[in-house]
Amino acid sequence: MPINRNPIENPSFQAVLPTNPVLKAILSTSAPSFQASPASALALVARDLAQVDEVIAKRLSSGVPLVGQVAQYIISAGGKRLRPVILLLTCGALGYQEAHKYSMAAVVEFIHTATLLHDDVVDESTLRRGRPTANENFGNPASVLVGDFLYSRAFQMMVDAGSMRIMQVLADATNIIAEGEVLQLMNMHDASLDEEAYLHVIRSKTAKLFEASARLAAILAKTSPELEAACANYGQALGTAFQVIDDVLDYEGNAAEMGKNLGDDLREGKATLPLILAMQRGTPTQRDLIQKAIETGSVDQLSSVIAIVRDTGALEASRKAAMSEAQRAVDAAQRLPDGEYKDALVALASQLLERRT
Repeated sequence: MPINRNPIENPSFQAVLPTNPVLKAILSTSAPSFQASPASALALVARDLAQVDEVIAKRLSSGVPLVGQVAQYIISAGGKRLRPVILLLTCGALGYQEAHKYSMAAVVEFIHTATLLHDDVVDESTLRRGRPTANENFGNPASVLVGDFLYSRAFQMMVDAGSMRIMQVLADATNIIAEGEVLQLMNMHDASLDEEAYLHVIRSKTAKLFEASARLAAILAKTSPELEAACANYGQALGTAFQVIDDVLDYEGNAAEMGKNLGDDLREGKATLPLILAMQRGTPTQRDLIQKAIETGSVDQLSSVIAIVRDTGALEASRKAAMSEAQRAVDAAQRLPDGEYKDALVALASQLLERRT
């Protein structure tokens, strides 16, 4: 099963220090969250995001009250709107200012939200962004069906752009995301999962929509194939770094900050990068303990697992893997036209490494 259908340079993790001076400078300081900085990526596209929110509110309308109620519940829960931000920033960098960017940004947010609804049902999650999940509040059937509504509404909206290429990219992305979800389900409780298989899953399940978001901007702007590939590379690398950090936070984060339960990945039997590296680096006893926890989904030994992950240097190694992907995103962004939007894309890749939520 292919991970993606375009050539991607440097597809595997390489735990190297960044070479780009901008990334090095940001990483050598205490970089603020991009949401809080007045010169941040979010501030650059704040007005655009307001327009996207208007599109979202309009297109959530349905003659079935429960559809709007569940959809509004999860979309209004907050979140970073990271995928729309990537699309809007890339549009800005490429000089594209037409209204289709708002509907396409809403489309990627709808697709992302649909995956969250389905994910939480599959994972039996009870908490997201600090409050009960939709399935906890409304039940599994409503969550699955409203997720289906959001997918179908997104495909209705794709037609608005009048581009078969856009429809192809989003259809392919949605299909690969679904494949990634199934693959992750097949890998549950499998302690033999290696880095390559882990990377396959997160590139399909998480990074693909990041990649599509950046690629859509290039298609809207009618750029060259080379520049479109650079945008796609940026999105894929950024999405990969984002997911690796997310997996690190499951063993390093603070539940109150993260808005979800620590140890959820272990409870679901997911062999994420910190666990994979800890088993590679640990003693036979440590490896056996983690292996048993993954295979049973037990969090009874969570504190011991966390200690092993930290003591073996697995968290640091995982962060270096994310750093390598962030560097790849920065390198791709450097091919875009100079300006504040390009600078924001570079900063966004760097600051993701500092995220705590």
